[in-house]
Amino acid sequence: MSTTTIPWYIDTNMPKNMTIRLSDQQAAQLEAVSEADGIPVSQAIRAAIDRDIAARRKDAAFQKRLRASIDRNHRILKQLAER
Repeated sequence: MSTTTIPWYIDTNMPKNMTIRLSDQQAAQLEAVSEADGIPVSQAIRAAIDRDIAARRKDAAFQKRLRASIDRNHRILKQLAER
């Protein structure tokens, strides 16, 4: 599979704001963890995301699903590009 440049995507390293919905229990536990660690809730969330992504990079089953998704999207993009 070849690498395709997406012209409208520019990595500016600017922070991206996101909204997540948590149960009351998740929110309380997250706040307790961040307080115990002496870090902001946002930093605790980013650390958890980093750990999850690192684990997925090492997960063979995830990598297989990811490759299938990339291949599927590549085929769709090629179809859209046809004139």
